[in-house]
Amino acid sequence: AKPSHEILAEYIVRKTIAISKLKETLEETLRKNSQFELLTELELPLTFILGDMEFEGVTVKEETLRTMGSELANTLKELEETIYELAGEKFNINSPKQLGVILFEKLNLPSGKKTKTGYSTSADVLEKLEAEHEIIRLILHYRQVGKLNSTYVEGLLKVINESDSKVHTRFNQVLAQTGRLSSIDPNLQNIPIRLEEGRKIRKAFVASKKDWLIFAADYSQIELRVLAHIAQDDNLMDVFKNNFDVHTKTAMYVFHVSGDEVTRNMRRQAKAVNFGIVYGISDYGLSQGLGITRKEACIFIEKYFARFPKEKDYMLEIGQKAKLEGFVSTILNRRRYIPEISSSNFNVRGFAERTAMNTPIQGSAADIIKKAMILLDDRRKAEKLQAKLILQVHDELILEAPKEELAILEKIVPEV
Repeated sequence: AKPSHEILAEYIVRKTIAISKLKETLEETLRKNSQFELLTELELPLTFILGDMEFEGVTVKEETLRTMGSELANTLKELEETIYELAGEKFNINSPKQLGVILFEKLNLPSGKKTKTGYSTSADVLEKLEAEHEIIRLILHYRQVGKLNSTYVEGLLKVINESDSKVHTRFNQVLAQTGRLSSIDPNLQNIPIRLEEGRKIRKAFVASKKDWLIFAADYSQIELRVLAHIAQDDNLMDVFKNNFDVHTKTAMYVFHVSGDEVTRNMRRQAKAVNFGIVYGISDYGLSQGLGITRKEACIFIEKYFARFPKEKDYMLEIGQKAKLEGFVSTILNRRRYIPEISSSNFNVRGFAERTAMNTPIQGSAADIIKKAMILLDDRRKAEKLQAKLILQVHDELILEAPKEELAILEKIVPEV
């Protein structure tokens, strides 16, 4: 038998020959699809930047994380005791079976259909019951805090590199079908910032040198801006050209009120519609998200499209285009093939239609920030800056830099 290293060498040689034979054919296909520049001017230059970012890593203060871990453990203990008090007994909060018995048999809350394994206690089930009993809000909070502690505090502590006190995430360029980057080992793109405890975890990420700072810049409403551009909707473009708050302006249109009459709840509902439209939301989905009737949600969406008619046109056109061609494209011609759009299964087809609507928007936003990363790297080198790009979180770029470069970063980052 051949030694394993010889077998491996032969395999690599065969693979390399196969790839070299494919190169010409693949390049020809890319040129035919107007995608050659997407590869050579965007994705390939980006690989070097991502490599530098992975090598550089992000400094994490272990001590800060450990303190947060203790605080979260105390919060969990307090929540646990209050939940036991409201339930009238101790039980395993993390056991769906035991929790189901407490909520739906002991406390008699309205439940869904009981299955062989017991009652469903998933987040969407519990969220609908929040108004029914105080215990629900506490259980949801308990779960969020528990996840923060296990995934982000304990999880990050496990992957801090001892030699440089940094975490070195890996960026994947080709995993997400929309073109977005993803981050693994650890995932640094999904640290929740809605919870106060989640925002605190971000404080553990610090600059790697004394007198350096973390500099973060993100796009404002990037997906809605892309939608305005792709749909060429005059009213939505006007909102952004005049620097209006898009959610307040939408509330004004839908509720027929002036800007100072828009309440927090009106703006919240308008925001749900704005983001829902980007993801191809239905009246049912909106009614569930806002806790309103399906009829109210339907009226809401009708009023929205009456004000932004070209958005509706775009959605109908992109669905038809996807059915005809079998794919949708971003601004820079990234393709996503959606064969399911012709499925006879209603649910499968519905998901495919929403994917067709959203991919050109989310994918174009991903193209834009990737382009910005390349331009920023070029500009950083041209200006001979010490500043380094260390992280990308979808619509946000995070750099670290010496304090004296702050003024120039404040100028060039928005320009780029």
